[in-house]
Amino acid sequence: MMDWLFERFPLAMLARRNLARAKTRSALAMLGVVIGVVAIASLGVFGVAFKLSFLQGATFGNTVLVVPGEDADRVLTQSQVSKVKSYVDGDDDVYALKQRRGTLTHLRQSGSVSVYGVEGARTRLSPERGTIPDTWRKQVLVGAETADTYDVGPGDSVTLDGESYRIAAVLEDQPRGGAFQSLDDGVLVPMSTFAGDNYTQVQIRADSPTEANQTAVMLRNRLGFGREDRYRIIDFKDSIERFNQQMSTINLFLLGVGGISLLVAGISILNVQLMSVIERREEIGVLRAVGYGRYDILRLMLGESALLGLVGALVGAVLSVALGLLINLQLLGDPFAFTAKGFWYIGLGFAFGVGAAVISGLYPAWKAANERPVEALRD
Repeated sequence: MMDWLFERFPLAMLARRNLARAKTRSALAMLGVVIGVVAIASLGVFGVAFKLSFLQGATFGNTVLVVPGEDADRVLTQSQVSKVKSYVDGDDDVYALKQRRGTLTHLRQSGSVSVYGVEGARTRLSPERGTIPDTWRKQVLVGAETADTYDVGPGDSVTLDGESYRIAAVLEDQPRGGAFQSLDDGVLVPMSTFAGDNYTQVQIRADSPTEANQTAVMLRNRLGFGREDRYRIIDFKDSIERFNQQMSTINLFLLGVGGISLLVAGISILNVQLMSVIERREEIGVLRAVGYGRYDILRLMLGESALLGLVGALVGAVLSVALGLLINLQLLGDPFAFTAKGFWYIGLGFAFGVGAAVISGLYPAWKAANERPVEALRD
């Protein structure tokens, strides 16, 4: 079998034999390619899985926000809130939200938290533990993150800004998405505890994302046109576009990290091949003397570099798939939830690995091809 391969692919088999003669050095060079490929592919797969996880967990697709404009004092007045409500279809769920910072204390633990006042909390929020009462003047609701941080639950007593309250319920985890408010890190109190008539935002929940987009367009036409200083209308489309821009920036950074790894791998292969040329000057001289031309030597040396890159990239791609399975399992709950974009990153890592190896081998191959047979044999 080996004889047949040597007859059909003499340069490829000779390149394989030459690399096998320096197993440790070749393995170290391939290791750099493996690390670079894994860095590019697995980081890219992570970015894709994280984006899918975010979109799957997002529940604000049918939500529109009205928040203060650029020149506003970061609040909406009661008259502005009433105007928004008057424009919205009665079938949509509309409620205003107030927010401030407060100090929460439980036992010996104390810290700053976001304090929210939400209209109609009983019908609009879902408790994970406990129940949301109809009236709760001396009770509070806490977000899931706050409950974990302070180790509290329904029935526990806490102090908020010097006032004692009893926790009625812990709310379910809520997704975070751009300007869409998550209540996980806060404490909810009755709206009546907030002084003044200023609001942080108004949320409109439609029956579907399509209706939400129509509501946003209507509000922009009636409130936002020429009034950007007073109102800013945000819908699901705006949030997704902003999220996609952020993810593109993150992915570019991650690819840059992987690219640096491959650059290091390329330098390693360049060093290995240069050392190989120096050590094999006599061998190269013999090959030239028995009829191998410069082009043959060039192909031989480039074949060795390409073989290093190919094997390293293959191993890196396999490891990237394995890491991708773990990433998908952790973020999406399904290890086989690969997308075309995820496989594209694996292919990109593979191509970069082989390409970096070949490019790094160009100079050593050129140097070997231009060795003069007489001088090489004399040395």
